[in-house]
Amino acid sequence: MPKFTRRRLLAGAAPLVAAPVLGKMTLGSDAGAANRTLQGHVHDHRSAGHAAMIGQNVPAVGGPRDLDALLYPPPPLPYEPGRIREYEVRARDREIEVAPGVFFPAWTYNGTVPGPVLRATEGDILRVNFTNAGSHPHTIHFHGIHPTNKDGVFEIVNSGEEFTYEFEARPAGFHPYHCHSTPLKKHIHKGLYGALIIDPKEPRPPAQELVMVMNGYDTDGDGANNFYTVNGRSFYYARYPITVRRSELVRVYVANLTEFDLINSFHLHADFFHYQPNGTGDYREYTDSVMQCQGQRGVIEIEFANTGLFMFHAHQSEFTELGWMGFFNVVD
Repeated sequence: MPKFTRRRLLAGAAPLVAAPVLGKMTLGSDAGAANRTLQGHVHDHRSAGHAAMIGQNVPAVGGPRDLDALLYPPPPLPYEPGRIREYEVRARDREIEVAPGVFFPAWTYNGTVPGPVLRATEGDILRVNFTNAGSHPHTIHFHGIHPTNKDGVFEIVNSGEEFTYEFEARPAGFHPYHCHSTPLKKHIHKGLYGALIIDPKEPRPPAQELVMVMNGYDTDGDGANNFYTVNGRSFYYARYPITVRRSELVRVYVANLTEFDLINSFHLHADFFHYQPNGTGDYREYTDSVMQCQGQRGVIEIEFANTGLFMFHAHQSEFTELGWMGFFNVVD
């Protein structure tokens, strides 16, 4: 394998990923052109200088349904006293393909980066049966309120061992979970993190719900990321845009677990949304961009005013060009 350094990618020296980005492929200007582009007829307008690419020519790994289990969370359940929400989580080493021909030796929860989306309602008993089938000691640290002996700090789970985390799910909100074994930066960067949704007892309004976990990959071991993604694969949602419906509520749970960079961000084109930090409390921002440091998260709610293809990406341009971008396909 060639060495995919950050500098080489941005300079266009790695043809598998960087060259299509720097080729400046663009969308058509009207709905018909956009639909033709979505089918893979990507128009190359280098002279126009547009930084958008979409469809079958995008350098992304896998098929159109591969990441559905990470994008679409389990459905919320109404509050029910005494209910137990039980999950099986297994840590294991697995090589994953983050961009065409680019493989990363990940440490995973249940074989994916990020790990599975966990969900409970406030007041449920959350029970997570954890098995460490990996080659290093691991834990699961949940953000939230729980006893310290279930916090994933002291109860190190060695390779081949098991541990059960059990506690009342609270507070309502959107919380990350991640390994807390040392060195922390390695265990998180290698892929041991995921999303936990704790629904309020009074249900949120019905919506199409999506989960997006922002991350990066250092594929050459120099302490700087070479690829950036949501849900683990670069440019995936540019190749396979996410279909949503105009004028219907869309709720996006966004979290940042990127290592080696101080912040990551989410920017939406051509519309504004309401943003609730941490998914809890009464405060809302009305904006088109949010910034998050590692471990920050929030809930976006939007009803799109128009149909068409709406780009979303990091507002660090370098992150966009190294894989963190995609599209909503808004339809009637």
